Amino acid sequence: MSGPVIDIRGVSYAYDGPAVLSNIDLQVPAGEFLGIVGPNAGGKSTLLKLILGLIEPHAGQVRVLGRSPVRARRSLGYVPQYPAFARDFPITVEQVVLMGRLGTGRPFGGYSAADRAIARRAMTETEVDHLAGRHIQHLSGGQLQRVLVARALAAEPQILLLDEPTANIDQRMESDIFDLLRSLNDRMTILVVSHDVAFISGYVHRVACLNRTLVCHDTAAIDGDTIQNLYGEDVRMVAHHHSH
Repeated sequence: MSGPVIDIRGVSYAYDGPAVLSNIDLQVPAGEFLGIVGPNAGGKSTLLKLILGLIEPHAGQVRVLGRSPVRARRSLGYVPQYPAFARDFPITVEQVVLMGRLGTGRPFGGYSAADRAIARRAMTETEVDHLAGRHIQHLSGGQLQRVLVARALAAEPQILLLDEPTANIDQRMESDIFDLLRSLNDRMTILVVSHDVAFISGYVHRVACLNRTLVCHDTAAIDGDTIQNLYGEDVRMVAHHHSH
């Protein structure tokens, strides 16, 4: 399609008190890898919910792939910060990944051979195919995160949304996950919420700084002043050094 794949104009949202988001404008072109950063309660997860069509803005408009978010939802893949199921739930890796096929095919009769092939391909791409029969309670944090990415990929999305995908894993696994996302960005638009602006700046094309209002920066423009203005006076910027 021509024009942005995500087009947010003048959007505001509040739960019960003051506005969580105020007059947000954001246009995301096809193929972008966009990082969304900001303090806790700055509105990052709320912005993702608006794009996913889980909530509606109180003012302004959200369009995804030229349609309302609800109508575009089947073209979106979503990786939540925390899985919606308990870690001790008796379910295998393959069964989790197959959940990504729900709502994409036949309404009755279980999964088709095509569904299973797509799930297998997603597991291979995320390097968890050897874990297909393992119960999720026996996975490490990094393995579970890859499984959740595979589940999102099984929906064959045009846009992939991730909410703090590396919040609970170590720095080496964080690099592995972002290397995977960079390769996926060759064929899909990616939006990732992160708490670590210094780290993601080595991967994303732009950084959207969100703290009730939103300002986008090219990664080269991110500096200590930007971080201080976003998070406040007492936050230190931690430099990460990676070889790519």
